[in-house]
Amino acid sequence: MSILGAEIIGTAILILLGDGVVAAVLLNKSKAQNGGWIVITFAWGLAVAIAVFAVGQFSGAQINPAVTIGTAVIGSTEWGDVPSYIIGQFIGAFLGALLVWLAYLPHWEETEDPGLKLAVFCTAPAIRNTPANLLCEIIGTMMLLFGVLALGADDATTATGLVPLLVGLLVVVIGMSLGGPTGYAINPARDLGPRIMHAILPVAGKGPSDWGYSWVPVVGPIIGGIIGAVLFDAFYPG
Repeated sequence: MSILGAEIIGTAILILLGDGVVAAVLLNKSKAQNGGWIVITFAWGLAVAIAVFAVGQFSGAQINPAVTIGTAVIGSTEWGDVPSYIIGQFIGAFLGALLVWLAYLPHWEETEDPGLKLAVFCTAPAIRNTPANLLCEIIGTMMLLFGVLALGADDATTATGLVPLLVGLLVVVIGMSLGGPTGYAINPARDLGPRIMHAILPVAGKGPSDWGYSWVPVVGPIIGGIIGAVLFDAFYPG
């Protein structure tokens, strides 16, 4: 399978299961309504693990432009492959968001709050403070890249075949520990791709797509991903 195809499939799985749990918890008359933050963070982590198990053998399952750019900066990903990764990630994000919209089709009209509908697709800050929101996304994604690369560098860990599951648990703990301020996008494709789909799809009763904030979960994760990758490269032996 090509890098492009693998990243489309992996990111589609990520968004289908990740945005899917947010829809389950937030939308009216869902059987999982009000399931809470723990349900969301665990499902997002499992979504990452399943996506990595599914396509990791083909592309490394980066499924995140911040991972792709960060690893390219330290030479672990070829710059010539970066467009295939990122294009695949955004196509996958579009497809995953479309499937979530279809899966919950009757529930959009039953949900009055347009903010909850937007939250199914993308993140928003708990307190709107742009410098603080940007810093939170930088820190969260720095931890993601450092953690992912450290797990992959441990021979004992990789020998078990459980690295995808451990990466998923890393995402769970990032969500629990650092997700409160911004909803922990930590992935430009995960946020921007579904946000675009929110703007395009005929979601019943939707409001604006909050484009004024949309750059934060893109720029913050890219900066944080580069910092995390560079820190790993500096402190871990080659």
